[in-house]
Amino acid sequence: MTSFTPSARRRLAGKRVLITGTAGGQGAAAQELFAHEGARVVGCDVIPGGAESTAEKLATQGCDVHGTTVDLVDPEAARAWVEEAACRLGGIDVLYNNAAGFGFSPFSDFTLALWHHVIKAELDIVFHVTHPAWTYLREGGGSIINTASVSGVRGVGGIGQAAHSAAKGAVIALTRTLAAEGAADGIRVNAISPGFVTSPATDAAMDDSARGYMLDMHLIRRAGTGQDIAALALYLASDESSWVTGQNIRIDGGWTAGFR
Repeated sequence: MTSFTPSARRRLAGKRVLITGTAGGQGAAAQELFAHEGARVVGCDVIPGGAESTAEKLATQGCDVHGTTVDLVDPEAARAWVEEAACRLGGIDVLYNNAAGFGFSPFSDFTLALWHHVIKAELDIVFHVTHPAWTYLREGGGSIINTASVSGVRGVGGIGQAAHSAAKGAVIALTRTLAAEGAADGIRVNAISPGFVTSPATDAAMDDSARGYMLDMHLIRRAGTGQDIAALALYLASDESSWVTGQNIRIDGGWTAGFR
């Protein structure tokens, strides 16, 4: 994990936060930043022991962080995790739906099994976690942050993203609807759409050719990092974004802005 320097203001002081996918990558980066900014965090991941490991490292630094192994594709396991986390924290102020699986294939070779896998791992889990958390968020308002993708707003050929783009487009649409439904209860809902971000999962899934293909579409010719995304998530989790809801914010090195 990369060390962060907390702000003097402790921008999330006392906030009760749930983050999914905290074993590494963007989730671990957000967990570290949020904790050092004063949040009490419960994380989870499907990788056995992964969320526990990153949480323990932060706990030794005096942070209030707890991690659990959970398969969020299982709706009952997801509900139990949310309810246990809410009990531990005494409620929920922020839910960061960071976790997602993946699966790529040329559309001509796409199988129904792969399609269902990606929809479950990238869309269904957002529902599985958000639905039980909604009850707690309605009690005092709060912020939901969903992870989408630039692939949900524009077509990308060449790397077999049909199911991924469909799932992330749905996450963006769901974000807008939940923002509308939650406004009366003080619930803000926003999505983050990253471009190509380096992480253990993406690094394992893409060869050098695919990585170069993706980077060539960015105005800033480097991969994003978990720290890049965490900084935006911190803003959306904090009270600084109290007038921001229903937005899909692209953080993509200029990918969707144009070409150079």
